[in-house]
Amino acid sequence: MQIKTDLYIDGAWVKGDGALPVYNPSTGEVIAEFQTAGEAQCDAALTAAHNAFPSWAKTAPRVRSEILRKAFEIMTAEADEIAKLVSMENGKVLSDAKGEVLYAAEFFRWFAEEAVRTPGDFRHSPSGDKRILVTHQPIGVSLLITPWNFPAAMATRKLGPALAAGCTVILKAASETPLTAIYIVDILHRAGVPKGVVNFIMPSKTGAMISMIMHDPRLRNISFTGSTEVGRTLIKESADLVLRTSMELGGNAPFVVLDDADIDEAVKGAMIAKMRNGGAACTAANRFIVAKKIAEEFTTKLAAAMSALKVADGLTEGAQLGASVSIKERNKIAELVDASVAAGGILHAGGSVPAGEGAFYPATVITVDKKNPILANEVFGPVAPIVTFDTDEEAIALANDTEYGLISYIYSSDLKRALRSAEALESGMVAVNRGVISDPAAPFGGVKQSGLGREGGFAGIHEFLETKYIGVEI
Repeated sequence: MQIKTDLYIDGAWVKGDGALPVYNPSTGEVIAEFQTAGEAQCDAALTAAHNAFPSWAKTAPRVRSEILRKAFEIMTAEADEIAKLVSMENGKVLSDAKGEVLYAAEFFRWFAEEAVRTPGDFRHSPSGDKRILVTHQPIGVSLLITPWNFPAAMATRKLGPALAAGCTVILKAASETPLTAIYIVDILHRAGVPKGVVNFIMPSKTGAMISMIMHDPRLRNISFTGSTEVGRTLIKESADLVLRTSMELGGNAPFVVLDDADIDEAVKGAMIAKMRNGGAACTAANRFIVAKKIAEEFTTKLAAAMSALKVADGLTEGAQLGASVSIKERNKIAELVDASVAAGGILHAGGSVPAGEGAFYPATVITVDKKNPILANEVFGPVAPIVTFDTDEEAIALANDTEYGLISYIYSSDLKRALRSAEALESGMVAVNRGVISDPAAPFGGVKQSGLGREGGFAGIHEFLETKYIGVEI
């Protein structure tokens, strides 16, 4: 596998002002040294995107569509190679990595189709004095910032709609996982994206360089996926130039199991909702809220399923749970579990850092009371805290007792009861009797402090478009 480690600016691979080591979290070994961008490279990327925007915005939607379609085809053909790279730098098991890559490629296919189907409006005004014409135009240069947990999917989920809309972009990936992101940029390069349309930077001084870009009037839009804490900072900074912002932030997803649920199906769904990506997902089930009358059976079965997972290097055959992205992230998980146990939590599986090298943490099940501190934190790892309830109203109250509102899960054999609960849950997405609902064709996003805007679906491209109304004299 040939690993690219240069920045990509104005259609060319360029050196930066230094180098950043990229580690394999399963072994601690350095995979590569990635180029970092100083002020000069960041400004060059912004200049390139700004200069390329007028031409790209006027490029026929069909042309933009065909480039994205070609990128989808390349990415699908090279999925196995990309999956290995994802597993190497992220730590996730190969099956999760392959699933992510195929999911990521679908954003190129979906937005290749959306590029030629952006709707408008033409109608008679109610007063009868004019025609109302509504059209949509690309907003301009967009800064895309992606996290480490889904290095392929988070990149394509932003690149796809931005390019389909006619925007030019600057992509900044997480420092832990730049290799996957630059691979995707190379795919777009090979698919025929004109120079300057896509640019990739890895700032040597992240905060200062991002702030510099955000305070340049050539930038018009920022799309960020990451923590709520960082999101708040970016929203504040965006106010200075009134930038358009799309924010996909943290979560604290409740997984509600009502007393009439099929327990085996609920456990099966819990394993997907919790353990997909090793629990390192903003959509991961984070609080298991289980009816008291079935809690013992659910806990026993979930603990057995979690304990049976094979923990190993993500590239190991048969591995089911890989490493966290870094020792630092693994230690955060361990600290949350230790604090939960100190506050009265009872372990049923896992709960201790294994001996040996690598950023590994075992699948963990812990029963807690309603005041346990772990319930207030997003645990970005394989930890399932279980709390019980007596009534549906109590379950909903527990589920909504958070500043976050990205996704919720509900299990019940009564569809009417499940839908009633789904409507009461304060989240942008609800999975009913399913452990996963993410889909490129569906709007992804949250409420409360889980973010602003939507990605994917029909709404995704509109995060990169401005609505323009033209009144036509008749």
